[in-house]
Amino acid sequence: MTTMNAYHLLGGSGLRVSPLALGTMTFAQDDWGSDEAAARAILDRYLEAGGNFVDTADMYAQGRSEAMLGKFLADPALRDQVVLATKYSHGGGSRNPNRVGNGRKNMLATLEDSLRRLGTDYIDLYWVHIWDTVTPVEEIMSTFDALVRSGKVRAVGLSNVPAWYAAKAQMTARWRGWEPVAALQLEYSLADREVEVEHTAAALDLSMGLVSYSPLAAGFLTGRYRRDGNHVDGEGRLNGASQRYFREMLGGFDDRHWRLLDVLGGIAEEVGRSMAQVALNWAVRRRAVASVIIGARDTAQLEQNLAAVEFELTAEQVARLDEASAPVPNKLLMLQSPEVHQRFMSGGHTVTKEPAWYRG
Repeated sequence: MTTMNAYHLLGGSGLRVSPLALGTMTFAQDDWGSDEAAARAILDRYLEAGGNFVDTADMYAQGRSEAMLGKFLADPALRDQVVLATKYSHGGGSRNPNRVGNGRKNMLATLEDSLRRLGTDYIDLYWVHIWDTVTPVEEIMSTFDALVRSGKVRAVGLSNVPAWYAAKAQMTARWRGWEPVAALQLEYSLADREVEVEHTAAALDLSMGLVSYSPLAAGFLTGRYRRDGNHVDGEGRLNGASQRYFREMLGGFDDRHWRLLDVLGGIAEEVGRSMAQVALNWAVRRRAVASVIIGARDTAQLEQNLAAVEFELTAEQVARLDEASAPVPNKLLMLQSPEVHQRFMSGGHTVTKEPAWYRG
């Protein structure tokens, strides 16, 4: 059984991370987040439970999240305990064209700003926050390598990038002898399994750990929402302007999403857990996933999330969730499936392959 003390290696690196990472987007958010007292209580309880992987970004609350976290981690012993990750790309709203995107100038300047706000002289994991589509991969990976060699960064990762780009970055780094990509941060949940088309296989083959975010699909998988035509009804982040999440990220509402909730709710009743806990439990155990990022507004919500690793789903229950959440069939994925391989490529022989590092 997975517990918070069952640490996973992050891809091909030696970094050990807990199965649930603490996302700090809520820290210092005035309208829907946590004030300093609540944020400190959340961090303390997370660390007490065995968590050690804390994820933030330069843009969260316009840098206030990093500053608040830096205040909490001022104790050198506590800082050493934490695998601290932050991101760059967005530029903090700067109108300077070289202070936005993935280029070297923005990377170096943003890192210095993050180090200052976090009150530390190194970052354990530094992420590209989002692919800007234009910066050469060689520029990113060579700068990452220089930062690791300087001691200011321990490991590097890519967030929100195409699978082909992640593969190109990893192979470029290997060819040049540069620091490799340790992890990919991508959205992954029962409601959105798009990463399984290509990213999962790339991560497994190229030793990049998947770190998934939004495992509850912005709250949809908690079951707090009801269907209202082409919209959701209920209190939470998905109401109002956040309806665009389903239009832009999930491609809009359809019957599949609501049938998934029915199955999820039924299994939650069977195991005596909340729908959110079952959804997180499923997410933690997906292939190639090293850690799942959770967020919380208060310690009560955090406790509910932490409890998601305290039980096991049966193989039959997992199969029902897999079937209910199955994405729209993808021709490329179907052609790459083991079933097709066995039927057409192996002459009836059974052939299996899993990288040695994969935690089964």
